[in-house]
Amino acid sequence: MPNDVFTELCKEIVVKYFNEHSDKTDKRIIAKEDVFIVWSCKTLQNNKALVSTTVSDGMYYEITHNGDKQETYVDAYKKWENFTVK
Repeated sequence: MPNDVFTELCKEIVVKYFNEHSDKTDKRIIAKEDVFIVWSCKTLQNNKALVSTTVSDGMYYEITHNGDKQETYVDAYKKWENFTVK
């Protein structure tokens, strides 16, 4: 899948996921303009992207497209903490 097509697909997936899973009491829905690609790459027939939104909820999404199987996998993560180990 071309990388530009994949990144647009990623945005659509995250919008749909967020709007279906966000707390309804927040009364917040997002559009593709609220989603951004942090990092993406294409290796051979496969694509991967790290995706986030403008919502400060600590969520980020890892989306992988398997070009052999024509399947796309989504991992949704919540950032709990960021600390330094010395």
